[in-house]
Formats: sequence, C-alpha cells, structure tokens
Amino acid sequence: MFRRILITTDFADGLHRLVNFIPELAQSGLQQIVFLHCVPFLDDRNIPQVDETKQVTAKAKLEQALANCPSHIDVHIELPTCSSSAGARAKVILAAVKKHQSELIMVGTSLNSLLNEKLFGSTTSELAQKATVPLLSLRPQLVSAYTEEEMALRCQHLLRYLLIPYDGSKSAQHVIDYIETQAKNRPPQSLEACMLCWVLEKTGRKEVSLLPKAEDCAQSLQNRQKQLEKLDLQVNIDVRQGKAIAEIQTVALDFDISAIVVSSKHFGRLRELSIPSFAGDMVRRSWHPILFIPPET
Repeated sequence: MFRRILITTDFADGLHRLVNFIPELAQSGLQQIVFLHCVPFLDDRNIPQVDETKQVTAKAKLEQALANCPSHIDVHIELPTCSSSAGARAKVILAAVKKHQSELIMVGTSLNSLLNEKLFGSTTSELAQKATVPLLSLRPQLVSAYTEEEMALRCQHLLRYLLIPYDGSKSAQHVIDYIETQAKNRPPQSLEACMLCWVLEKTGRKEVSLLPKAEDCAQSLQNRQKQLEKLDLQVNIDVRQGKAIAEIQTVALDFDISAIVVSSKHFGRLRELSIPSFAGDMVRRSWHPILFIPPET
C-alpha cells in the first residue's frame, strides 16, 4: 500500500528492532525505509550542545539496517538533534518526511490518557495535527515482546488486512476514498483485504428498535463494499450493536486484523477535551496498530 516509510524511534519503543527485518519489510511493498532517532541536546549550563556520545550510540544501532539491506531497497539513517519536547520532535520528523518524500510515518505510541497527553505532550498527537501523510501507530509493549519469527511475519504483512470503522460520517467516507486511491497503485503483496464495520450505539429510549437502522447501515456498507471490490480487494462487512471502541477491538481480534484505520479533525487538538474523538480514543486505547489518515483540509 505504501512504498516509502519513515520509522521514528526513541529506542524505548522497540521500533529500532526493525533494522534487522529490512528484507521482510520489502516483502510488504516498501522500497525506501528511513530510520530516524531524535538525539536530545546535552544540557550544559542551559547551553544546548550536541550529545556526541548518544549520537554515536544511536548511529551504531540503526546502521545495522544497512547490513541487512537488499540491493533494491533504499535505506537511510537520520539522527537530528533537538530538544526533548513533543513539538520539537514532531518538527524534525516532518522535515525528514519532506526531505525523503515519505508516504507513511511509523511511530511507537504508549497507552495514555487524554489529560496526561495534554499536560505532558505527545509526539503522535503533534504529528496527527501537522502531518500530511498517514501515521502508523504501534504499541511499544507489543513490538518489544515479539519474537524474531513473529516480528518477521508482522513486517511481511504490515498492512495486509485493514479494519475500517464506518458510520456514514465525512471522516469515515474520507478513509474509504483514501484507501481506494492507495489501492489503485498498491505494490504487490501489500493490501489484500478490508473489513467495514458499523457499530450502532444505543441512545435514548431502550425500547426503540435499532433493526430498521441496522438494515440501512448494512445497505450503506454494501455500497462501500462494491466500491472497494472493484480494486481486487476482499471486502467483508459487519453491523453490530454495543460500545464502539469495545466492538471494534473485538472485531479486530476475531478477524485477524493487521491495523485499524481512522481519521479525525479533532484528534490531538484542544477541542478534544470537550468534543470526544473516536479516532483519538482508538489511538490511545487500542492494542492493535492504528493507521491514522490525515483529515481533509
């Protein structure tokens, strides 16, 4: 689905392990891989200086990717120096994305609360606000726990089967349209299947039946299904009742999903404190990889 990826790592998220799986990442369709680590300034009497020791250590870790690199894969190492703030890290990441024309940013995102994120900052939310390319968010706990065999399989099938929560909104349709565009020119052995899921949440009087609405939802999903099946994709649909976050997580488990795809104008912004964002909740709470598509401008 993507050919050019930028993988940003702080070494605590486990993403630096991917330097040992370049051939497997190539099997998912990637042709260019950029590894980026932000080296924090050495604070000496409040005068920012380059921490050469950390820079050398980081270079040694990431340059292993060059030793495992097939001739047809372009691999780059970026070690920018910046302050430790989320905004500064996001700025240098976006500069590298522009330099290498990356199509996807991979980032490790820990489980976090919205309040904690607003108080202490989050590189992921900063990128969600400013990036013009999608973000692929992975849990450090899972990446670090994979065995080498498991990691190899994950890299080979990076975005093979996508779960798209759909509710008829503009954001949901934007995701469908984006996937359609990407699928038209996708590399071989990349995206193979999609699951479209509409979760009906009960509101108001309990005795009001959701069945008529469920039928309408199913018809809408069938239309989206036909739209994507024209691109030689296997497309499954599901309409269910319950809490949206919980049901989407259950579907991801039941159908062996590679990543959950979301988009939102609110995620990462202050208004999210008063206007809940389904996409933001998924990024913060789901154990599955989340593919965040930038909202329409």
